[in-house]
Amino acid sequence: MATPSALFVCLGNICRSPLAEAALRKAAREAGLDIEIDSAGTGNWHSGEPPDSRAIATAARHGEDITGYRARQVRPADFTRFTKIIAADHQNLAHLQAMQPANATAELALVLDLVAGREGQSLTDPYFGDAAGFEETWSDVLAAARALVDQIANQR
Repeated sequence: MATPSALFVCLGNICRSPLAEAALRKAAREAGLDIEIDSAGTGNWHSGEPPDSRAIATAARHGEDITGYRARQVRPADFTRFTKIIAADHQNLAHLQAMQPANATAELALVLDLVAGREGQSLTDPYFGDAAGFEETWSDVLAAARALVDQIANQR
């Protein structure tokens, strides 16, 4: 079986998707699973930049260092590199569906599709809010990450 892999995608790759990447790294490490994990944005205006300082602080409060992460834009090769591409919200999912190449093999989903009872919901964007919004996002992406780790572990 190929190594499972997940790419988390939000708009600029500085808030929600880096937090989701960190949460899955944490959950996979705790479960002893080998998962290739990355994050990207549908937009390119933050490419090369670190995550938002509030995202960095939130991840740090939960024991994860994301200071080395750098924003990047989704590439066509991501659709065959990753087994799952997981969008933060419906807008990003629609953008991914529109840019998906014909040879795509990745399964597309929303982050909260992974959480029982939250299917079809968008992950709240904390960018225009305060630290509490980043904590809420962390809680949501950690729940999704743990559900994905359970899903992968049960497939083995």
